[in-house]
Amino acid sequence: MLSVALLVAFAFIAWKISPRERDEHAHVHGAGQIGLLAAVALFGVDYFTSYFYATGELMSALHPYGLQKYAGIAVAVIALANFVFGALYMYSLGVFNEGGGSYTASMRYLSPGLSLVVAVVLIQDYVLTIVVSTLSGADQLLSITNGYNLHWFWHFALGAALAAVTWFLTIRGRGESARVVGLLLGVFVLLTVTLAGGLFTALFRNVPAVAYTEPTQAATLSQALYHMLTASMKGMVALSGLEAMSNGIQFVRDEDAGIVRWGKQALPRFKRLWAFYSGKSGIGRFVQTLFLFYGGLTTLFLSTFAVHFNVFDGTLGRTLVGNLAFIGFSQIPGGLTLYWAYQILAVALLAAASMTAFQDLQATAWRDVAIGEIPEIVVYRNKGGTFTRSVTAGFILAVVIQLVVRGRTSLAVPYYGVGVFMPITVMGMAVREHFKQHYAGRARRLGMAGASASISLSGLVFVGQIVGKWEEGGWVVLISFTLLILLAHGLLVSPGGARDPRQIFRIVREKARVQGAMGSIVEWQSLKMQEYRYQVLQLLRRTFEIFGVRRADPVEPVPAGDYDHAVHSDHPEAPSILLPYLEVPASPGRGGV
Repeated sequence: MLSVALLVAFAFIAWKISPRERDEHAHVHGAGQIGLLAAVALFGVDYFTSYFYATGELMSALHPYGLQKYAGIAVAVIALANFVFGALYMYSLGVFNEGGGSYTASMRYLSPGLSLVVAVVLIQDYVLTIVVSTLSGADQLLSITNGYNLHWFWHFALGAALAAVTWFLTIRGRGESARVVGLLLGVFVLLTVTLAGGLFTALFRNVPAVAYTEPTQAATLSQALYHMLTASMKGMVALSGLEAMSNGIQFVRDEDAGIVRWGKQALPRFKRLWAFYSGKSGIGRFVQTLFLFYGGLTTLFLSTFAVHFNVFDGTLGRTLVGNLAFIGFSQIPGGLTLYWAYQILAVALLAAASMTAFQDLQATAWRDVAIGEIPEIVVYRNKGGTFTRSVTAGFILAVVIQLVVRGRTSLAVPYYGVGVFMPITVMGMAVREHFKQHYAGRARRLGMAGASASISLSGLVFVGQIVGKWEEGGWVVLISFTLLILLAHGLLVSPGGARDPRQIFRIVREKARVQGAMGSIVEWQSLKMQEYRYQVLQLLRRTFEIFGVRRADPVEPVPAGDYDHAVHSDHPEAPSILLPYLEVPASPGRGGV
């Protein structure tokens, strides 16, 4: 009875605090905007749910070699990376607050070619987020009945089913998705606090550790260092949440969160703090503030108890978290009910984590259509503000990858998380350039030094991800990156990659229904990418002429101009920058097919 009463109470509390979308917020400039709680739910669920698989992956690189007692070193590396990269993205939200993440940042301060690479890498990362999240959910579901080691088909079938559920919820709109995920996260937090109490109780009661029967493999010092690197890189899998929030800031309401409005009135002496967390940038920073500490603390919590009780992924047919949940909840009357509820909740949350990726597929895909990287037919927005075709395409591709990796999460993880460090490095480079161009004196030196530190760390982690996961397929990332870059450029220079002002206007203003500064930014990016396309075509023309093949000169594109001159972010009502190039200005605000 106690366990049932706790579940009912937790569900009621979570339901009361879960975000609710008001009618007036359903369409702000046609975007379907969300507030603080909904942003935490949709853009935070990816890193919240890394709790269920990151530590398991980390420990899987250590315990076969008897190195699990050194897990604290890997945890420290993860905590440091989370803090540095989180601080970088928190600052960047004030500079790049119209969405697009490192894609927009690189286009503005670096080069269109680099921005193109970021765009395709992010698409890959978002699809793999769906794959890993839903397959991890399947692992947790099978873990309930000690079926973690069942035939791969069941992992695949359950993962595909979970991806289908989140696809369906996503196309129904952001407001409804946020409420469902917010409810689940609320119950998760309350149950996890209860679990922590149960694990400490088991500790005080001297509950014995599980006997480990598998033989420990020997490792030399160099091999042990390599396994420590692998553990650090495997546990560092939720950093895509940073880029997700930066990319999806366009879907956040530009208003102060309730706590900020209260703080400005009740504690005015902290005005610099409230200014930092004001507006939509502030809402995004609240989400990323949680990120600063969450990964390090949860990994430390789980790894400590995993080492003490000698439980890991696969022990007794359960996942690492499944084993700890069974031990912790067993200390509470009726704990088996809580254990089942926790595992089923894990399944639901891991499936919901793919919603973050679906949201960012929307935010990225329509921009990629505008610049000429994806066919125009992909951009379609329904009445609820959802880009349904990009969501559906991402779902189909994720299911295909699930089948290719035969439903095994461990086969997909080496490719997940690697790609996001390239965009993080690019963001650091863009922020450094921003400090260089807009600041002077001490602020300029400190800002550039901080950005340089993040660039160095993200570059090292990027290489470490490939090296640490080399034996599990990390080397394939080098091939996939090369193929993606070549494919992206091939699509851009093809006839389907050409975009004139009329077509760009139709995609951005009519089909995507994006207005104001955000629309102007994407229009400028599209013109800039067409300039880059022209340069690549000219290079190809000159290259062919060396071999005696003459090709016609490509059509010179409309000049994009300077960013600050073309985009008036301080005037949201400013008209499209393409209007001077249109013979008959179209009427914005209507959706296309």
